[in-house]
Amino acid sequence: MITTVIISMLCVHLLCFCLMFWLISARLNGKKMGMEVFALGNFLLGLAYILQLLEGPPGWGFMSVASHTLTFCAPVAYVLGAMRFFDRPTPVLRPLLAVAAVYTMLQLLMQSLFGQEARHALLAGLCAMLFLAMTVAVLYGRRSFAKDLHVEMLVFAVLIGGICLLNAAKFLLIIDGGMAALDMSSGFQKVFYIYMSFLATVLPPCAVWLVLRRLTDELLTLAAHDPLTRLLNRRGLMDALEAHFRSRAAGPAYLLMVDIDHFKRINDTLGHNVGDLVLCHVADVLKATARQGDLVCRLGGEEFVIIALDTDHVGAMQLAERTRAAIEYSEVPSTSDSQLIRCTATIGVSGQFTRAQAFEAFLQQADAALYQGKTAGRNRVEWSYVSES
Repeated sequence: MITTVIISMLCVHLLCFCLMFWLISARLNGKKMGMEVFALGNFLLGLAYILQLLEGPPGWGFMSVASHTLTFCAPVAYVLGAMRFFDRPTPVLRPLLAVAAVYTMLQLLMQSLFGQEARHALLAGLCAMLFLAMTVAVLYGRRSFAKDLHVEMLVFAVLIGGICLLNAAKFLLIIDGGMAALDMSSGFQKVFYIYMSFLATVLPPCAVWLVLRRLTDELLTLAAHDPLTRLLNRRGLMDALEAHFRSRAAGPAYLLMVDIDHFKRINDTLGHNVGDLVLCHVADVLKATARQGDLVCRLGGEEFVIIALDTDHVGAMQLAERTRAAIEYSEVPSTSDSQLIRCTATIGVSGQFTRAQAFEAFLQQADAALYQGKTAGRNRVEWSYVSES
């Protein structure tokens, strides 16, 4: 009786959170982050437990076979949803239908060859293996695709590892004691379904937290980046610069101010769409020529900034000249096959500075050097002789 009540509450939890996931996915218009697949997984598992309650004591029939198939398909759906959450597009319906068909055939085969105990042991054993694979994948994710979710992935690994151990224990109990191990009044079954209820209560809010965390991170990224070129904006540049100089091992930095020559003429004669292409092309060139760790920013209009970190005057000047040449000798991709677009840039280089608070002063230095380069004929590198005192 107690176990039946626990399973009933478990069904309520699963179906309520199924509705919540579906509503969240409906609000996430373009990027659903796998919420609709998590809703499907909860629905499958909730339906499986409803069939189990309707079936009564474990037996052999349509409801039992369907319940086992749905039970196994539910965690598969969670895996597919997690892949979508981590930006790995994957189909859902076809894989689930294939898993359902194959697992149903396996059930029929095990029932005909080895009997009812083997069919129940099959579910427990395969679920244990699936949850073990999920636990390993989550632990691996802490060091690869989910480095920013270090604590969250550890929590998920512990929770999934727990249900893996319980399924492994159920498998061994069925092998040793047969169908008696599935008696709903047994202590093990109570522990098993209490833990399942615990997971059904804890995991959905954790999933919602991950969605909120991802949305917050995306908002912060948007706030720190230029929407056209995807380079840092001034705010993002200052945050990154302050983070760099907080390190005790931080070396001096040089500011390179890059201005596209005759950009107004490009806009006026070829149109703003082509002007945007030129800006994006120059941004790509700057990212490609900058060294690893350097900061690249679109300051506004046709002006860009590169902060060369942990270098000296010679290194900064080499970077500036390499950047100027790369812009001059590259062709801007165009939507018209007959239209060849090239541009040049003038670069002003500041002296060295070692504090984020000195950014504005050295930006003015680089701007003054840039103006000298414009006056001297453009498409050149000029540098300021003044360094931080």
